[in-house]
Amino acid sequence: MSRGFYPHKGKNVMPRRTQDSTAPSRKRKVLIVDDHPIVRQGLAQLINQEKDLEVCGQAEDAYEAMQAIRALAPDMVIADISLKDTSGMELIKDLKVQYPNLPVLTLSMHDEAVYGERALRAGARGYVMKQEATEKVVTAIRRVLAGEVYVSDGMAAKMVSKFVGGGAKQTGSPVESLSDRELEVFRLIGEGFSTREMADKLHLSVKTIETYRAHIKDKLGLEDANQLLRCAIQWVSTGLPR
Repeated sequence: MSRGFYPHKGKNVMPRRTQDSTAPSRKRKVLIVDDHPIVRQGLAQLINQEKDLEVCGQAEDAYEAMQAIRALAPDMVIADISLKDTSGMELIKDLKVQYPNLPVLTLSMHDEAVYGERALRAGARGYVMKQEATEKVVTAIRRVLAGEVYVSDGMAAKMVSKFVGGGAKQTGSPVESLSDRELEVFRLIGEGFSTREMADKLHLSVKTIETYRAHIKDKLGLEDANQLLRCAIQWVSTGLPR
C-alpha cells in the first residue's frame, strides 16, 4: 500500500491567495495525525462544524504528517502519542526543530499524569485526553492557536506544585522516572510486543531494546523479565505501575 496523507474529503487543496482586507477572516487550518481512521473522521467532523476552523488534511504516521505539513501549511497540528510507525512524542520533537512556529496539540488516550508533562517538554502546546468532553477539545484548539498552553486543571495544579517545590521530589508513580523512550518500550512490553518487534517498530537494534529493558527493571525495582512483563501489562490495562 502506497504512502500518502489524506486531505479532508470535500475540501480541495487550493493555492495560496493574497489576503484581501475586505474579505472575511480565513478559517484556521488543522492537520490531524492519528493512526485510527475512526478517530480522525470523528475529530474532523467536530472541527469542521466550527465557523473559524477546518481540517485541511489527515495523516496516520510521522512520515505522512511531514508530507502533509509541507503540502498544506496547516496553522496547527493535532497529534496522538501512539502512531503507526513511531512515537508521537518523537514527531513532536522533530516538529519543534523543523517547524518551531507550528503549534502542536496532543490528543491521546494515555493518562496525562504520565504523558502530559512529557508532551509539553517535547514541544507540544497542550494535552487533551480523548475521554474529555468535545467542547474541551475545541477550547484547547483555540487556545493553542492563540499562542497559549492548554492543560487540564489537575495537570496545571500538579505542575505548579512541582515548580513551587523545586521539582526535586517524585510524588507520583515510579513510572514517571522513566525516560520518554523507556516509557515507550515499557508500554509496548505491556501491549505484548516482543523485543524484535519493538526493535522493528522503533527502528532500533535488538541490543538497544534490551538495554532499555534493563534500565526499566532497575528504575522500577523489578527482579526479572517475568516481573517486568506483569508490571507492564498491569500498567497498560490500569494505568498503575504495579
